[in-house]
Amino acid sequence: MTEKEQRVVVSNRKARHEYAILETVEAGLVLTGTEVKSLRQGNASLLDAYAMVKNGEVWLLGMHINPYEHGSIANHDPLRTRKLLLQKKQVRKLIGRVAEKGLTLIPLSVYFSGAFAKLELALARGKKTYDKRESIRERETKRDLDRARRRKA
Repeated sequence: MTEKEQRVVVSNRKARHEYAILETVEAGLVLTGTEVKSLRQGNASLLDAYAMVKNGEVWLLGMHINPYEHGSIANHDPLRTRKLLLQKKQVRKLIGRVAEKGLTLIPLSVYFSGAFAKLELALARGKKTYDKRESIRERETKRDLDRARRRKA
């Protein structure tokens, strides 16, 4: 069996800075035809997107997919709520974890796995300001050490 090709369409780079990622899950997306066409062109944003569990289902809110430029009057609403496809076991686990104080579901990236649009969903806890500063400090020290190693070699 060959491994499916994955092509990342859009990623939420700010999420890794704003949140401490505890675990990730791959979910399918329920999309309309014009949304898929627009996604294939890379016209999407995950900037203010988040997921929530409602009535035993997981929903994605705030993801912006631009209307398809060659679409008709039946084009999609750019900010509509989209259903995420997960296994029941995964949904039950997420329901239990999201009930914990301070945990939320954040989308990290949208990509195509073969012909299907997939979403990388993260269970995350928001970072405090001092945690963000600490992350920046660690990144800068690592960068400085790498530079010093390259100069010596």
